[in-house]
Amino acid sequence: MKKLSIIISFLVLLTTQSCGFYSFNSISLSSGEKTVQIDYFPNNAILVEPSLSQTFTQKFRDLFDTQTNLTSVNSGGDLQFEGEITGYKINPMTATAQQTAAQNRLTITVNVRFYNNKKEEDNFERSFSHYYDYDANAQLIGGLLDDAFNEIIERITQDIFNASVAKW
Repeated sequence: MKKLSIIISFLVLLTTQSCGFYSFNSISLSSGEKTVQIDYFPNNAILVEPSLSQTFTQKFRDLFDTQTNLTSVNSGGDLQFEGEITGYKINPMTATAQQTAAQNRLTITVNVRFYNNKKEEDNFERSFSHYYDYDANAQLIGGLLDDAFNEIIERITQDIFNASVAKW
């Protein structure tokens, strides 16, 4: 019986120790990065929504504040993000029997340049985009616009995060 309790204790210890190397709440960077610089992302799309740049930039910074132990800096960061919003478009997606739109899709595209000043082979420039579908009879203002922004920005920022530091 004592031997069984020692084995169980060892397995519990082994299991909890092995989980200590992985965390879904924060990222542990291997090259000694300590700071992150996220520049303002201007809206260079043909169709401009005035609040999009500020909202995107702030939510992107918030993501790094909550999911990493990196310190945010205004310049000279070990990790640097810069870019611009390059696309903001609304397209009809589905049609009714009367040949009118039943559903519209808002798509936002962001071009990102990522620099890892500690590990330059990780640098990249890529475009990330996501969409939000909504009823064609609804106007994309107020709460509906907020919902669309929240969903799209959450997905894009998480995709950028995964491509740059999570390596997913």
